[in-house]
Amino acid sequence: MTTGGDPTGPRWLSNVAPLVFLALWSGGYSVAKIGLEHGPPMSILALRYALVVAIMAALFGVMRPPLPKRAADWGHLALVGLLIQTVYFGLTYLALEAGVTAGMTALLMSLQPILVALIAPRWSGESVGRRVWIGLILALAGAVLVIVARLEIGAPPVAGFALAVLGLAGITAATLWEKRFGLSHHPVTANLIGYGAGFIGILPFWLMQDAGPINWSWEFAAVMVYLVIGNSVIAVGLLLAMIRAGQVARVSALMFLVPPLAGLIAWTLLGESMPALAWAGLALAGGGVWLVTRP
Repeated sequence: MTTGGDPTGPRWLSNVAPLVFLALWSGGYSVAKIGLEHGPPMSILALRYALVVAIMAALFGVMRPPLPKRAADWGHLALVGLLIQTVYFGLTYLALEAGVTAGMTALLMSLQPILVALIAPRWSGESVGRRVWIGLILALAGAVLVIVARLEIGAPPVAGFALAVLGLAGITAATLWEKRFGLSHHPVTANLIGYGAGFIGILPFWLMQDAGPINWSWEFAAVMVYLVIGNSVIAVGLLLAMIRAGQVARVSALMFLVPPLAGLIAWTLLGESMPALAWAGLALAGGGVWLVTRP
């Protein structure tokens, strides 16, 4: 899912894709939390990835898109898949199971843009201007304000917090690697290789987990439809497309908008509270993101 020579990408990618991505990505935290009430995390992820691979394999058989020509391209696609699917999603699910709330998990992941902006100039040669830095600092201040407000409700468990931090490292590394080495591959090919690698990476942890079976129900089926189609196929595909089409610091700044949406969804679906101070922080973060992403 790439855009050719135009560094800014087509109009739909710059206008519509961020909105769709934010809605689907933000809802994933609460939906995953609901899914964990029906089964262990590694079982859910293994099933999720197996279904995505099956869908992509069927599409590949029909569409016959080209495969990567170099072994290095296969390796880049597989590594990004491992970092996102195995490291990021795997550790995030374990953090949610350990008791970290969906809203707090989303807040921790909102720190990714700062990490990306600090590393990107040396890693991919991308310059980060003064306006972008001001926006990132404002967005970070807003995110910190929300985190402080949430801590007044109750601190997350240490083990779960550590798992979430490691998951943050995974999505940050995947973003930087995709920006530097991601090439113009067909989305079906890229997803098939990436999710295939993620499925292989999650299998050892699935086999080692000591947990009960999945509780099959209509609610769990709805969760899997959202996670497979909404999160895995659409949201991750849009994320990788936006990274390739635009500057990585600006794309990552979208993550600052995930906490307000994730918090609102968690408040609606899970009953997680949102203090008044947290809403003020979310407004500040939104203003910072606007500075970073405006043309």
